[in-house]
Amino acid sequence: MTTQPRFTLAATTLDAPDALGLAQFYQGLLGWPRRVEPGWVEIAPPDGGPGLSFQTEPLFTRPRWPSTRSEQQMMMHLDIEVNDLASAVEHALALGATVTDFQPQDDVRVLFDPAGHPFCLFERTVPGA
Repeated sequence: MTTQPRFTLAATTLDAPDALGLAQFYQGLLGWPRRVEPGWVEIAPPDGGPGLSFQTEPLFTRPRWPSTRSEQQMMMHLDIEVNDLASAVEHALALGATVTDFQPQDDVRVLFDPAGHPFCLFERTVPGA
């Protein structure tokens, strides 16, 4: 009997024209320590678990969100849980994020990071509370 090899998600990697600059944004947002190599930066929670990596991509094209057929489409986005949506948005803006024009939900805020990747901030709600 063949056993399946173990797979563990280690990180999600975002391309950017400046890996260090984008890593500094997410480090300010999440408060995680970073490890830097030429053209590559990793941040991860100090108590373990998957982190984020950033890779310098000279040919990076900002994704378009909401998507259109004629421009680079968003391939993924990050969902980040916060304990206070309004103050989290203000903190992200102070770090260099921008709020998107289109907001599909009242209880979620979609923002762009400095490289143009969309990400969502949300407060977890308890059903029936």
